Amino acid sequence: MRKIWFFIVLLGTKFGLLLCKLFHKQGSMIAGKTAIFFQKDFVKYFTNIDYNKVFFVTGTNGKSTTTNLLYHTLKTSGKNIASNVEGANMMSGVATTLIKNSNIFGKFNKEFLVLEIDERSLRNIFKVLPAKNLCISNLQKDQVQRNGDPDFIYQMFKNSLNKDVTLYVNNEEVRSRSLEDYVNKSIYFSLERNSKTFEKHDFYDVTCPCPKCSHKIEYEYYNIENIGKFKCSHCGYKSNTKVDTLITDVDFDNKSFKEGKDTYKVKYANPFMMYNYALVISVCKRFNIDANTIEEGFLSFINPADRRETYFYHGKTIRYLRMKQENPETLQNALDTIARDKNKKAVYMGLYEIKDFKPAYNNTFYFFDCDFKKIVETDVEQYVCFSKTASYETANRMLYAGVDNKKLKVYDVEDDFDLIFEDIDKLKSETIYIITGMKPYHKIKAFFNKEGENND
Repeated sequence: MRKIWFFIVLLGTKFGLLLCKLFHKQGSMIAGKTAIFFQKDFVKYFTNIDYNKVFFVTGTNGKSTTTNLLYHTLKTSGKNIASNVEGANMMSGVATTLIKNSNIFGKFNKEFLVLEIDERSLRNIFKVLPAKNLCISNLQKDQVQRNGDPDFIYQMFKNSLNKDVTLYVNNEEVRSRSLEDYVNKSIYFSLERNSKTFEKHDFYDVTCPCPKCSHKIEYEYYNIENIGKFKCSHCGYKSNTKVDTLITDVDFDNKSFKEGKDTYKVKYANPFMMYNYALVISVCKRFNIDANTIEEGFLSFINPADRRETYFYHGKTIRYLRMKQENPETLQNALDTIARDKNKKAVYMGLYEIKDFKPAYNNTFYFFDCDFKKIVETDVEQYVCFSKTASYETANRMLYAGVDNKKLKVYDVEDDFDLIFEDIDKLKSETIYIITGMKPYHKIKAFFNKEGENND
């Protein structure tokens, strides 16, 4: 009876998708939401799925980029593949992907299935879609209102895994690496020390407890915030010296690196992307995809999650760096971009209230976890902090990092950009950096396009 009901729901949702297409309406979630509403275990009734070729991509940061890169590279290699690259990463999004890629009898019509999976949805999706492969980008502080402490998500991951799963995991990420104890096989990818590797010896530096014995984790160095060569001070848990995929000889300026004997040219070159490339190479090796084909995928990949834009305004170059404002890693990447510019510049930062759901919260822990001194040590003409809720706390953090109070301005407003950017014309700096969360994006873009030059 449940199978018959599945066919009825499937036909209804397929018809709904057809109507959305005919009337040019977005329907990436509607079909799946409807299916799950009428049948909670709807996903389990699809057939012809080779679970050895189903890859879940999850983690707290970078899921969308990793999923898109893996999907694009496999597709470039000629694989017949389906994915939820629209970013609908909960049960309804998975259901929509399967509805779109099956016939009217629920027979899946692709060879590979690559799915971005929301970290809190992983356990329930595993129950109805028992993928044999799990790729974890990282497991760190993110969306504190929703996820709480990373150890809460760690326990959810731990309780989701079984001995049928092959884990693709970052050798330098402490928490997710330790999930090796709960799976059949682990494939480790790694990034060697490089020109962007750094160490931390600051008052605000924090570490994390060992996930195996709860003692202190010590880092020899970092490649990304909280990701690098580590060891436990007590039990011996540490980064592996030998891994399945190791990225070496990274040339960030020329956008290239080596993996084994192969050299790859890429489109995006930063430490975060190097880990993504390593993961994708690890998967491709398993299916004997050659290096030239992988490189072709890397070079043709367009990152839909890239949140960096450039405007030209009154003779100034405006570098706008957006972030989700939910974890320190994304903010640190933006700060590192500014720190690499040694020329005279101005820095504007707007950290806003987070309104994922009620009650909204104002949490700037991610800024206190980041290294702002590297920017202070460069030639910054002026710092500006703005927003109704976090402007003074943001300014305080800058002062702790050594910012000269005379160079610092604070505006406790959010969208009065005539006021916030009133000094731009007076600045000697030709380059202005702006960091915000996602909320003010459209208004800031409209402001600079209003009187900008060649911004299209």
